[in-house]
Order: sequence, then structure tokens, then C-alpha cells
Amino acid sequence: MSTERPLRVLIADDHAPTRDDVRRALADAPGFAVCAEAADAAGAVEAAIRERPDICLLDVRMPGSGLAATWEIRARLPETKIVMLTVSDEDADLFAALHAGAAGYLVKTMNLERLPHALRGVVNGEAPIQRALVTRMVERFHGTDPRRRRLAAPGTLAERLTSREWEVLELLAEELSTAEIAQRLSLSRSAVRVHIAAVVRKLGAASRAAAVEVFRGRSEI
Repeated sequence: MSTERPLRVLIADDHAPTRDDVRRALADAPGFAVCAEAADAAGAVEAAIRERPDICLLDVRMPGSGLAATWEIRARLPETKIVMLTVSDEDADLFAALHAGAAGYLVKTMNLERLPHALRGVVNGEAPIQRALVTRMVERFHGTDPRRRRLAAPGTLAERLTSREWEVLELLAEELSTAEIAQRLSLSRSAVRVHIAAVVRKLGAASRAAAVEVFRGRSEI
């Protein structure tokens, strides 16, 4: 019999039935022990600091924000791996989670029988992210959005936009406010304003609204 200690897992989700399902999935697999559970971000951070788990499974949209919990746990416990387990398959949540320090991103529609395999992988340096999301990550990395291709044509000012400035511009185009963008990207409002100012300047636009019009293809740089 193996003497290897089990991987200690913290489960944080405001939906109690989900916590039960995850706990059962891990209990049925050898090599795992659920060391703590939490229903919100504050509880997740507190439990993580107390228990020092190997893995934290966090819901993106639990009360207090799973992204905020990710930032704090990563800062306090850099050796702990964080995997998001969430209903959201939106690109914005995926990229915000990765920026916050998550090592993996799983959607709750997955077969939970595969969860232990995914968590063993993350401890071994893998990044458990479902295939459909990986495809979208690659498309975004390659800049396949036609609006990006048009704006980033050689010789345009827009080719100098950083990846963060692209994210801010895209969220502006979704009509999010400065506060909403800050929350989505886990940035301060002042940092978002700095990025917006840089976008406006680099696009040679008169305002943030004009920059969005350029992005939407209604005007030219």
C-alpha cells in the first residue's frame, strides 16, 4: 500500500450541493482528502491560510469573488495550486482567473469522475482547462478576432496595444463601466483608468467612446 500522503483539497462554493458532489467525487478516488470547505471568498482565504491545502477549488462567482480569493491565496500561499470550478465559460472570467493566478479552469458541466485526474495533473505542472476553452485561448492569443487584425495592421498605432489594453478595450466595447472592468480584471479603478488613457492615446481617439467606435469598425484611425 502506498505511503504517499493524500493531496489535501479545499472546496469553496456557495452552492452546498455542488460542494457535496465534489466531495463525493474526491472521496471515491484514492489519494485525496478534503481538508476544508467554504461558501464565500473570505471563508476560502481563511480556511486556506489555516489548512495550507495542496489545491484550492474555487467558484469564480461565489460571494466576495473567487477571483479576489485567488489573488489573496496566491499571494499568501504561492505553493498552493488554485483551480476554478465554475458554471461560467465566458472568456472574460477565464482570462481574469488565469491573470489572478489560477492554474486551471474547469466548468461544472464536466464529468466529475474526471476531476481527480485533472487535480493530479495540476500538481504535476499541467493546466487543466477544457478543450473548448483552450481553443478560444489559442484564437485570442493569435489575434483571430477580425477587429484586432484590422486594428493591428502593420504601421497602425494600435499594434502597440498591450494585451491588458486589448482586454480593457474589449470590455469597454461591451459597455462595462470603469468599476465593472476593474472587478472583472481584478485591477484597481485607477489602474483601469491608466489603461483606458493609454488606449485612447495609442488609437489617436478623442475619447474612450471614440476608441470603442474604432474597435467596432465604425471609424478609422
